[in-house]
Amino acid sequence: MNSNFKKGLTLTSLGSFWWGFIGVIYFELVSFIGHAELVVHRCLWTAVMLIITTSFLSKWKIFFKELNNKTKLIGLFISGSLIFINWSIWIYAVATERIIDASFGYFIMPIISVLLGYIFFKEDLNKKRTFSIILVLISIVILIIYNLKSLPWVGLIVAFSWAFYNLVRKKIEIDTDIGLLIESLFIFPFALFAFYIISKNGFNDFSFEKPALSLLLLLAGPMTVIPLFLYVRGVELIGLGPTGMIFYITPTLQFILGYFYYDEDFSLVKFVSFIIIWIAVIIYMNDLYEKN
Repeated sequence: MNSNFKKGLTLTSLGSFWWGFIGVIYFELVSFIGHAELVVHRCLWTAVMLIITTSFLSKWKIFFKELNNKTKLIGLFISGSLIFINWSIWIYAVATERIIDASFGYFIMPIISVLLGYIFFKEDLNKKRTFSIILVLISIVILIIYNLKSLPWVGLIVAFSWAFYNLVRKKIEIDTDIGLLIESLFIFPFALFAFYIISKNGFNDFSFEKPALSLLLLLAGPMTVIPLFLYVRGVELIGLGPTGMIFYITPTLQFILGYFYYDEDFSLVKFVSFIIIWIAVIIYMNDLYEKN
């Protein structure tokens, strides 16, 4: 296993753990303010934190250089829009006690990433990996059949927005943190306007009169930037397929928290699908280890 692969594996695993455990605990804790305001704070403080880190690392010269590349800016506008959609639906799921629904969206996402990696980057897809894909597809079909009366739109939007975000970012050659900064700055004006509207109508919970809560909401920045940086850097080092499968750490932890800690509904059918998915993950991860 080469050093770059080990590094990418470690970074992706840490980012996935953060999203699946720390991120769920944090965003559920502050979700009482309402998902709309929480999305706004996530966007605002993510941009602010990235501005601070760019200044601290003295990378503004790189930032302004990248602004001259129109092709990259278009790509980052698209990826920024995708990550905004993903953030919004995820926070909606947390605020409305649908963490398990969102987790199944993240279960679907890696298989989409593996296929996108094969289609767009010719990433390796041998017999073991193909078999793991088939197993995951079977689990997805089981879930869809089980949910015929109610299309699992939360999970589907979460899955496709995140998978295509990773695809777009993989195609853009740019420093991970600078790319994240440009994406966040595309979102920032809309978030700032939304915050103005919320404040003007007296619906905001962020104020000097509530210092503890306001400080807690400021953490939405690092809670977003740190795992996102770790994961995107991992994608850059080892590709969409491997990182997509490692990402299963996230929905597994989300499911465990949603079911055991937040007492969300879970059925036998979902449990069977969960087992099938993890068998697929074990097969895929074993193949990754043998090949690298």
